[in-house]
Formats: sequence, structure tokens, C-alpha cells
Amino acid sequence: AVRLCRWRPLLSRPLGAPRALRGLAAGPEMHFGFQTVTEAERREKINQVFESVAKKYDVMNDSMTLGIHRLWKDVLIHKMNPSPDTLLLDVAGGTGDIAFRFINYVRSVRERQLQRRLKHHQNLSWQEIFESYQEDKSNSLGDSQVVVCDINREMLKVGKQKAQHLGYSKGLSWVLGNAEELPFDDDKFDVYTIAFGIRNVTRIDLALQEAHRVLKPGGRFLCLEFSHVSNPFLSRLYDLYSFQVIPVLGEIIAGDWKSYQYLVESIRQFPPQEELKEMIEDAGFFKVDYENLNFGIVAIHSGFKL
Repeated sequence: AVRLCRWRPLLSRPLGAPRALRGLAAGPEMHFGFQTVTEAERREKINQVFESVAKKYDVMNDSMTLGIHRLWKDVLIHKMNPSPDTLLLDVAGGTGDIAFRFINYVRSVRERQLQRRLKHHQNLSWQEIFESYQEDKSNSLGDSQVVVCDINREMLKVGKQKAQHLGYSKGLSWVLGNAEELPFDDDKFDVYTIAFGIRNVTRIDLALQEAHRVLKPGGRFLCLEFSHVSNPFLSRLYDLYSFQVIPVLGEIIAGDWKSYQYLVESIRQFPPQEELKEMIEDAGFFKVDYENLNFGIVAIHSGFKL
């Protein structure tokens, strides 16, 4: 099992309802896909969706996007370009996709650094070169760490199982937590990522405020999310595929039509690129911009805490 003990100094606040939501029995009405529900109902329904889809989440991602989601996540990591001393918080990252990519990227950076270092010392003996590689192998991440935080126990369970199967353990921790009230101290992380998760939080504004709070000054916010296609023709094709094909795939592969119908509807209800950019700026971030991928099917939003 992956140990959480080293992160105890970071865990300072109890889990529970967000500060602004405490005391609200139901809350105002909001969207759950195309339905209108209360805040409390939306939170419960979304939790049920991800409990339902957790075990088939990766298979469905491959099926729905024809595997392209893997490339989108690779782009996110390359945009981050983490150094070997980066402390990353990946929110709503229960299945570990971003965390594993982060570890692989940092390892490759460390490997290149070692090779450059050895090239500049041509007089080293074979034994000294071997020892250098062994030392680097034992500490392949340097001081880098990634904390995966997810509100859903089933998603975290799947992520931990994948980590064990793939051999990821060092530099990786798993925390059950709410994006709207993160269980971490202020100014702790170098980078905050949320990939295909922010549209599922109950209050996006609170999640963005929390992202800003836990980042160090100079820290970076990165959000990968389905967005809005600007080309009318492509948009019609995308809608046809989304509403006619994805729920059918959900039924065939995961035995769950309704959850994937919700996921499609949630994309249509999500704010367009410019509106999300304004929300990120309102949360206190600077130099906010976004990059559309595949004509805006997804977008990567970036911002910095100054």
C-alpha cells in the first residue's frame, strides 16, 4: 500500500462540506447534466456516477476518445514541464493518469541530467559510472512528489491498484479530499492540476479559490477539460457522436447508459473557454490563458499565483 504518513504535515484541515456550504441543507438549484437539482442532490448524484464508472473508467476513456485522451494528458505534462524538485497536487486524479505521467517525466529529466553530468567527466572509471547510475536509480525523482486527491473512494481504489500493478510507489501519495475544501495548508504546492474533473465539482468558484490557496507564490494552475468546439460543422458532428454513440458505448462496455449520458450532458453545460478563463482570473490567478486541442474539444487552461 502507498504510505500517506509523510504527508501528515500537509494535512491540516478536516474533510467535510466546504466553508461556504456548511449549514445549507440543500442549497440553490443547479445543473446535473440537463436536469435541475439542488446542490446536495448534485453532489450525491455525481458521487454515484463515479462509483458506478470507476472500474471501467480507463476502458471507457479509450473507447470514447479513441485513445486520444492519452495524448491530451501528455500535452498537459509537457506544458507543465516539471523539474525534479516539483511538488504536484493532482485533484480529481483518482485513477492516477496524471500522477504516473508526472513521475515518468521527472524520471526522464533526471536521467538526461545524469547523462549530461557523466559526459562532462570522461575520466570516470566504469565503477564510478555504475555507482552514479545506481544512486540515481534509487532516487529517480529527486525531491519531486505527487499527491493525488479525489473525493471518490472507488476512483482512488482503482488508482492505487493501478499504481501497484505498474510499480509506482515512491513519491506518490493518495488523499481522500474535496476539491472545494482541500485538506492541505496554504502555500504548499508548486503545481496544481485537475484533468477532466473540474466540470464535476459542485462549485467551480470554490474549487478555483482552493487551488489558489494551496499553491505557493509563483505556483501554477493547470486545468485540462472538455470544452466548446467553435467550428459549427465540427460541433454538429461532435454532438452527434456524443449523444448518439457515447451512451451506447457506456451501456455496452460498462453496463451504464445513464452515467455516460450525464457525462456528455455535463460537457455541454460547462462554461466555454473565455468564461472559464474569467473565473480563473476571479479566483486570483494571473497570466491566465488557454490552449485549444482538437479544435476545442478539450482545452488546457493555465494560470499563476503571484
